[in-house]
Amino acid sequence: MTDERSADSPPAPNGWERAERMREVLAVVVLSVTAILTAWCGFEASKWGGAMSIEFSQASAARIQAADYASTARDNQAVDLSIYELWVQARATGDTSLAEYVEARLTPEFAVAFEDWQAGGEALRSPFAEPSYVPEGTADAEDESARADALFAKALESNQRGDDYALLTVLFALVLFFVAVSERTRMHWSGWFLLGLGIVVAAVGVVILVTFPILV
Repeated sequence: MTDERSADSPPAPNGWERAERMREVLAVVVLSVTAILTAWCGFEASKWGGAMSIEFSQASAARIQAADYASTARDNQAVDLSIYELWVQARATGDTSLAEYVEARLTPEFAVAFEDWQAGGEALRSPFAEPSYVPEGTADAEDESARADALFAKALESNQRGDDYALLTVLFALVLFFVAVSERTRMHWSGWFLLGLGIVVAAVGVVILVTFPILV
């Protein structure tokens, strides 16, 4: 009975066959993990690309808003200039009543600069040269311009992060190539060499991957 069972059972694999089976199992594991990592990198590259598009759109909108505020500031400055010209004419002709009437109707922003100009002995050519003169809309234009610059810089950063993830997919594709070729080679040592090379490249890719920010 014992001899018949021994004759029917398959022969025990030798060391070379066990090594080959181990290499095949390891190759399957590396391929599976690399495929998941490649898909994850593609997902992140897509997410960062979407964030970049949104931030570029927001930066463009902020630029338009800044231009609107700057236009408002120029319009207000034109109004102040017209009022100031009328005041200069009244003063030149000695029309004190008209000069006082104009002064009472200065815009708040120009009134501050006008008072500073007179307090300084009218040393500057006009109140418009006073640092305190800031037409309405100027501060808002500067704020929106700074916001647009920040959004544009953020969009460039998101673009770079998306590119980094895209490049990492190329690295993992190289891993898939090495492991796939290792399964097709007939030489025992070359199969292990290619598999080991794929594992090393995959390890490098994972180390790089963990340093990247995640956007979900």
